[in-house]
Amino acid sequence: MHITAKVDYAVRTLVEIAGAPPSRGGATAPTVKADAIACAQAIPPKVLETVLAELRRAELVVSRRGPDGGYWLARPAERISIADVIRAVEGPLASVRGQRPEDVNYPGSAAPLRAVWIALRVNIRAVLENVTIADIAGGGLPEFIAELTADPGAWERRESDPNIPVTS
Repeated sequence: MHITAKVDYAVRTLVEIAGAPPSRGGATAPTVKADAIACAQAIPPKVLETVLAELRRAELVVSRRGPDGGYWLARPAERISIADVIRAVEGPLASVRGQRPEDVNYPGSAAPLRAVWIALRVNIRAVLENVTIADIAGGGLPEFIAELTADPGAWERRESDPNIPVTS
């Protein structure tokens, strides 16, 4: 799976907003200015503008202009999963040539490949739909993340077998 810069920036943007201190009096959601997000997360301001616009369209953030303006989460951080963010800025979690895995059909001996793509989507969902912005902002990831990353093999880079020639 390829995580684009836009997805990375969008998740970090939401985490930054979720981690903002409460507004004065605590009656309203914390409001964070775009320049503060850009600075804190080292996101180019023009790119951040685009990301914030997409997050607004997806109703993950709300904004207000003016001296007291800024951005805040449209719903509690506990109710925004990483999957929600990816879908908001990139579309479906898993696609095959732009199609949903269940809509892809292969002839002959390749027919079982569709089940592989669907199984991949199930596993991606198992992680991304169960980790929230609140988990990351609070530093308390779900236990299953620790279990998955405890395997030393999880941290090893997998390269193509150097003994198998690559043809173009």
